Amino acid sequence: MTYLPLLGIALVVIGFAFRLNPMLVVTAGGIVTGLLGGMDLTKVIATFGKAFNDNRIIAIVWVVLPVIGLLERYGLQQQAAAVIRMMKAATVGRLLLLYLLVRQGTAALGLTSIAGHPQTVRPLVAPMALAAAEQQHGEVDEPTAEKVKAYSAATDNVGLFFGEDIFIAIGSIVLIQQTLATYGYVMSPLHLALWAIPSAIAAFIIHGTRLLLLDRRLMQSSPSLPRGGGSRAATDGGASPPPASGERSPSPSKLGEDS
Repeated sequence: MTYLPLLGIALVVIGFAFRLNPMLVVTAGGIVTGLLGGMDLTKVIATFGKAFNDNRIIAIVWVVLPVIGLLERYGLQQQAAAVIRMMKAATVGRLLLLYLLVRQGTAALGLTSIAGHPQTVRPLVAPMALAAAEQQHGEVDEPTAEKVKAYSAATDNVGLFFGEDIFIAIGSIVLIQQTLATYGYVMSPLHLALWAIPSAIAAFIIHGTRLLLLDRRLMQSSPSLPRGGGSRAATDGGASPPPASGERSPSPSKLGEDS
């Protein structure tokens, strides 16, 4: 038994450590593993081609990405943010809570591909959440912006993960059913889907509470400005504040001397 093919794994580890292109690193690791395992170069390439053909459904994302790129090039993110700025009552928590409801509901119906990180969160949900954060917080610094983006991505994950199990014709339900059958527990897909509903409700309540707490933290850290921006002096119409107690207003003659 030879351990030389394991050098391909070492190559992958080294490539990731030096932050090289992941696709090139994994491809090079696979070629090295195949060659050291006794395969010729033609057979290694044929194995790559067979794996790609067997999993070609994964390549659909490469069709979506150019479309999203074109939409962003022509201002999709800016338009999404402008829509939120017109809604004065919009907040980050309320917006993401609505998206969580939609994402979880559509996933429960089996529509798991109509939303997601590349086609919905990046071009639409995250810019809208950032615009809502600017309304709450004023100018958003980089740590706050990254936190809002992270919550946007997490909302999509929670909605999909706990919503899709309610749909009986999904791969995760089949996996659970077969795993339980291995240990002698025979259950129908419908039974498993029904028991996924309490988990989905609990996930919605827990993550929804986190979103509302995010709203509270943003409000607590926001500057004491009226909603919609502007300085306090502009809100007061430019009038100077009244003199404090114990202080006398300057006399007209004193004002004339100062001028």
